[in-house]
Amino acid sequence: MEQNQNIPKEENKARVAVIGGGLAGVEAAHRLAKEGFKVDLYEMRPKKMTPAHKTGKLAELVCSNSLGGKDITTGSGLLKEEMKMMGSLVLEAAQKAEVPAGGALAVDREIFSDYITRRLEENPNINLIREEVKEIPLEDYDVVIVASGPLTSENLSEDIKKKLGAEYLHFYDAIAPIVDAETVDFSKGWWGSRYNKGGADYFNCPLTKEEYEKFVEELLKAQKVEPKDFEKACYFEGCMPIEVMAERGKDTLRYGPMKPVGLIDPRTGKEPYAVVQLRKENKEGTLLSLVGFQTKLTYPEQKRVFRLIPCLRNAKFVRLGSVHRNTFLQSNKLLKPTLQARKFPKLLFAGQITGVEGYVASAATGIVAGINAGRLLRGQEPLTFPKETMIGALLNYITTKEGELQPMNPVFGLLPPLPKKVRNKKERKLKMAQRALKTLKEFLEEHSLVSN
Repeated sequence: MEQNQNIPKEENKARVAVIGGGLAGVEAAHRLAKEGFKVDLYEMRPKKMTPAHKTGKLAELVCSNSLGGKDITTGSGLLKEEMKMMGSLVLEAAQKAEVPAGGALAVDREIFSDYITRRLEENPNINLIREEVKEIPLEDYDVVIVASGPLTSENLSEDIKKKLGAEYLHFYDAIAPIVDAETVDFSKGWWGSRYNKGGADYFNCPLTKEEYEKFVEELLKAQKVEPKDFEKACYFEGCMPIEVMAERGKDTLRYGPMKPVGLIDPRTGKEPYAVVQLRKENKEGTLLSLVGFQTKLTYPEQKRVFRLIPCLRNAKFVRLGSVHRNTFLQSNKLLKPTLQARKFPKLLFAGQITGVEGYVASAATGIVAGINAGRLLRGQEPLTFPKETMIGALLNYITTKEGELQPMNPVFGLLPPLPKKVRNKKERKLKMAQRALKTLKEFLEEHSLVSN
């Protein structure tokens, strides 16, 4: 197999393998390497690509370039703060690659993945192997972490099903288009933020009632990429294709990604009928993504329909939307809250394959898997994170939920209630966040896990 040149072959006796070089896999490998373990990190790209990835870089972002809100009163913001306390490589890279996005943490994709790839390639404790893993190598390692993501290869998927004795479920994840900023008609919109929160980081493209209704009409008529015969279209609510939302009613989009509430057009002093928001994709602002416009329309139809938006009449699309199958485990039947497989204690899973949703949650599970793999290698018991923390609550949910598991974002509804009721929602979330961070700090100190 192809191996890093910085680790001589005769010294390559790693006791732990991490399968997958996405956000979860790089966090797990980084954590183990930092603790002094030799890690074999397997990534099949670029030798074998997925339907969504474009490069062979580690931690490539294939959907949005946003890692979610920063404020600790949001689920994503709280989880990021917890990850900082655990020494997250993903957040370290995000700080280097950040682009303006109001209250959200958005990154320049190239800078972000380049930074992580370089850090892991240069780490003497990490042996990067560019090969597809077709079977989980339990006999070759003391501990194995599978972080192969929602686009796990067919060969590995079959082996996982065979070993765990359970069938997968799947849903579809749709990718939003990106346009060349030079081709946007900025005279027909304005830069600003909703409710004047944060900087003027979003370009707002207003539509009149007539323009909106025409857009919806053509969206519903547009040709779509149909799933293959053996695939069942089962969309996750958090990443619903825009045309699927439109099928629910003509005003559905005005209460979703085209919601005008809190946006006042400075040219008219009024709230428009509907708005499409564009967000910077890179530091230079030369690329802009359509916020919330995930789609499975055919490429020609995307160009035709999205150019009905006045600001985008002459837009050049540098990336069109697409749809791909996402695969995840029924973790509530298969995994412990430590992320260990119930059947195989030395086998752990991390990332979206576990049923968590989004970049940040995926990366966070990678840190936990890395921590627990390290404990197994030292002969220690793996840890179950406290339910009062966002990461602990999320892992508790995906591994204990009754019935069928659907992918879950980090949300405050997962956290246990406060001892005393707090009526104000913002204050209640702040107190829950403060409790989470205090609990995690004490937990990390107790187990000597405080990040350097």
